[in-house]
Parts: sequence; C-alpha cells; structure tokens
Amino acid sequence: MAKLEGPIDASVLRVGGQGDGVCRTVDGDSLFVPYTLPGEAIRAQAHGERGELIDVIAPSDDRVTPPCPHFGVCGGCALQHWDHAPYLAWKQEKVVEALGREKLEAEFTSPYAAPPGSRRRLALHARKGDKGPVRLGYKERRSWSLVDIEVCPIADPRLVAALPALRRLAVPFLEHPKSAPTLHITLTDTGLDIDVTGVEAKSGGLSADARVRAARIAIESDFARVTMAGEMIFMARQPMVRLGPASVALPAGGFLQAVPEAEAAMADFAVRNLHGARRIADLFCGSGAFTFRLASIAPVYAVDSDALAIKALLAATASAPGLKSITGEARDLFRRPVLTQDFKKIDAVLFDPPRAGADLQSKQIAASKVETVVAISCDPATFARDARILVDGGLKLHTVMVVDQFLWSPHVELAAVFRR
Repeated sequence: MAKLEGPIDASVLRVGGQGDGVCRTVDGDSLFVPYTLPGEAIRAQAHGERGELIDVIAPSDDRVTPPCPHFGVCGGCALQHWDHAPYLAWKQEKVVEALGREKLEAEFTSPYAAPPGSRRRLALHARKGDKGPVRLGYKERRSWSLVDIEVCPIADPRLVAALPALRRLAVPFLEHPKSAPTLHITLTDTGLDIDVTGVEAKSGGLSADARVRAARIAIESDFARVTMAGEMIFMARQPMVRLGPASVALPAGGFLQAVPEAEAAMADFAVRNLHGARRIADLFCGSGAFTFRLASIAPVYAVDSDALAIKALLAATASAPGLKSITGEARDLFRRPVLTQDFKKIDAVLFDPPRAGADLQSKQIAASKVETVVAISCDPATFARDARILVDGGLKLHTVMVVDQFLWSPHVELAAVFRR
C-alpha cells in the first residue's frame, strides 16, 4: 500500500473494529480516520495508513452532535458522533462477524444499551498540573498526555460531582516525581471506594506524611475507603454493593461490573435461561454478580481465582436468606479448570471469563454432560473461539444478547445460551 502523506479526500466505507472509519481515497488507497461515519465524504491529513480528520465534506444522516465538550481530544469515547440505532447495530454486527469466522450462527435478542450517566466505575489518571497542583482525567487518544476533565457524560453524576475532591486526594500520591497515579473509583452503596495504583514504590513508597494528608482529605470528602494497590490508607465505612438479593463487602480493588443495570440485564438473561437447573456452577464468579441471583433457582458452586472475592461472596450469604445453598472455591481456572468429572452432579454452567476467554475450561465443559451453558463475554473474538469448542462438544448456540455496557466505545459485551 502506498505511504500516504498530506491532505487527502476520501469516502468512508464502514466503521472498523476500533471505531475508526475505514476510508477509500480517490486513488483507491485505504485510510483509517477516526470520528467518521459510513457514506461520508471527508478530507483527512494522512500519515501512512492513518489519518486525522480535517473536514466532513458530506456528513452522514447518522451524524449527531457529541454531548461531551472533551470529545475529539479525550480517548475515552470514540463514537459519540454516531446516532444510537446504527451505533448499536454496528456493535451487534461485530458479534455476528466474530461468530461467522467460526462458522457459527445464533438468534439475537434485543440488545441492552447502557444510558448516559450510568457508569459506577472510573479509572482517572493524575499528573502534576501546569496551572494548578494536579490534572485529573483520561488519556488523550493515542497519547500519554492527559485531558483534565470537568464533565463526563458516561459517569454517574455523583462521580462527576466528586471530581474536585478527587483532585485534592490525588495530590499526596504525586509525592515522588516518578509516580503516575491512577485513581480507580467505585460508587458503592456506602460511598466512594478509591484504590490508587501507579505510585512509585522503589524509593520506599508513600511517606507517612503523605498518607496522613490523604486520610485527612478522605475524611473531609466523606469517602468510604482509600487504598493503595489494595493496602489500606483510610476507611470510614466498609464499601458495600448490592448484588441481586445480597449485600456484599467489596474487596479493595475488587472487580465489579461497570454499570449496575447492565449487570442486572445479564443476570436476568442467565436466570431466565437456567430456570429449572438442579445445580449450577458459576465460574469466574468474582464477588457474586450472578451467584446470588442464580441461587434463587438452584444450589450454586462458585469459583474464582480471587480468594478475597470468594471470601466476600461467602460472607454475604448471611445477608440473603431464602436462597439455595452456595459453596465457593478459590481456584485458578486458567491453570486448574473444573474438570469434566467434577460436572457429574452439575447440569448448568455460567462462565464469565476476562478478555482472554476460557478455552481450557470450555473444553472441560464440552466434554461433560452439562445440559445448559450461559456464557458472559467481554470480547467477541474469544467468545466465538470458546463457542466453537462448546458446539464441537455437542452443545448448540441458541440465543445471544449484545450488551453495550461501555457507552460510545468500541467495546462489546454479550450474554449467550447453549443447550445440549
């Protein structure tokens, strides 16, 4: 392909997997240009196979005004300029294409789409400020530079309201010049839970004085807890989250679905499709996002590599009386998957692996006599690979629900059901 340079006119053919427009120049060359939509005529500044948008000469009817003033600079949202219906259809098509590469088809239910202002989790980067003591925000697109955000339309308004206090909290963690803190903020039922990573450790870590200052700011801001890579800095109240009928004490830095309504939509899908099961295995269960809901219909065997998450899950069973029995095990399912023979008394499985998928675990499920499997996935490609394993083992892929949990991003999640 020719090395393109300079201003170039092009037509947008489609939106690629990462959200950039796949364009064709007048000379027939390909170019990837962000913030463009199918059918548009554009002018871009080309740098090799990538370009930066200069002008939209003929806009698509699907182009809308982005709601965020940081759009175009902030790397957090790539698709705010696209009308909701075609944007959501594109996300579903990404799943269809991934399945097609494995020669698989499925029926699709109506997708779940997270509304603006629904994210309860944010990861904000902190750096020393030019005009003030600190900058706090997201990284710019394809850059290490930071966008110092004032608003965030994807975030729960309570997180946005806390931005001034979070800026103050970041200052003590910038004590060392090599520190590059990231504040992982979770909105819980008892207040904000903040885990800070990226603090320089080789020089001795955070000083006692900086810890005291961080704790004082946390008290003034009424934060529930502040930790540093899981190490306690301050706690006024145990951060609690409601997972179905249970109230769970969230471990420091523990995993939690980003949008509670998306979690509920996936849980409802699972319960609906596993209704009638006699015993369920919940694999990669975390602190029990699905476990407690599943225990309303059958006993559950819950497994995750995070021992603290399993401990929190089992402790929370006392807060949800009336459920079927829940047993738990801390176990690395990538190295020690639940084996075929372990599924003898289990007739249904839910698994929710990280982005890498669960190929070894899928092989054990496929070789078992498990009758129904619900897969939750945050990556269509690894889901399709694992689905192929299950189908080759005698299960049939029936229904898929696309989940748009990460609004205006290229990220796609899904829930799917297989039956033997």
